Amino acid sequence: MQFGVLQFFSWPQRRVPLPTVYERAFDRVHVMEETGYDAVWLAEHHFSTYSVCPSIHLMGTHIAARTKRLRIGTAVSLTPFYHPLRLAEEVALLDVLSDGRVNWGAGRGFDAKEYATFGVERDESYPKFREHVDVVLKAWTSDRLTYHGEFCHYDDVEVLPKPLQQPHPPVWLASSSPDAVRWSAQNGFSILMDPHAAHAEIAAKRKIYQEELEGAGHSIEGRVIPMARSIALGKTERQAEEVARNGAGFMFGSYLKPRTPSVHPNQKTVPTDALDAAVAEDPVEAYLRDVVISGTPEKVIDQLQELEETLPLEYLMCAPLSHQSFTIFTEEVMPHFM
Repeated sequence: MQFGVLQFFSWPQRRVPLPTVYERAFDRVHVMEETGYDAVWLAEHHFSTYSVCPSIHLMGTHIAARTKRLRIGTAVSLTPFYHPLRLAEEVALLDVLSDGRVNWGAGRGFDAKEYATFGVERDESYPKFREHVDVVLKAWTSDRLTYHGEFCHYDDVEVLPKPLQQPHPPVWLASSSPDAVRWSAQNGFSILMDPHAAHAEIAAKRKIYQEELEGAGHSIEGRVIPMARSIALGKTERQAEEVARNGAGFMFGSYLKPRTPSVHPNQKTVPTDALDAAVAEDPVEAYLRDVVISGTPEKVIDQLQELEETLPLEYLMCAPLSHQSFTIFTEEVMPHFM
């Protein structure tokens, strides 16, 4: 199993100066660099204390200067909010400055406030996201770009720099809904699997992904499919539960909102996800039951071994809900799988 960290820059209750949040994250990155982590995956968010990191490409450049081995993932570049040529330039520049260590994850986002503030229509978000990804990839692989799509029109533009990794950095699309999973698979993209879906839903969507990928003539062999999971660890079950409960409470209070139940196209195959289930009960309780991996090191090892078989979980993008969770995971859980 490979391991990465989904790095948030949370500022709960603004208890400490914001620069302290960043310094603590950089200390964690130093530990990742010195241990067995594959990558730090930086989460982009706007207008919320849930994670104060509006520019993951700028943050990635800072981390690149502090590290030599660790790969730098974007999880994700919120593609509809960017001019796609500017996005192509920034990610390519990060790849050059990091000596070819970028993992590019792209997504459309889901937060209504972000969409409204940036002036992006939700109904246009999927086609705009997909077209922007297409523009970025063509900008990286064309000497000079001519492109005419639904939203983007360019003639004979030289986009510089080009990425150091050729033909471009590895690419993942954040794919949460079954329809998004199908589209990514049918078009041959690797996917990032979301941190807020129940384990059962992740397993079902992973199955759909492989069926659709292979049905479209693409191979699953050699693909890395990071699955983001929240992690809460303690020396005792009670400590771990407290960490999990506090983390879930902060997420729902500052960023996540329970959604109106939705009917998925494959209702019999894909369970209702944890956020939908939260409509019918306390959202924190639903999240603790269906989403968070929580417990003592021994219990978490058992849970990961089970998920390794059932999902299957091959790349864990862990989102620690406390610094202690990160430390215990690094020292006592991860070595078991190395």
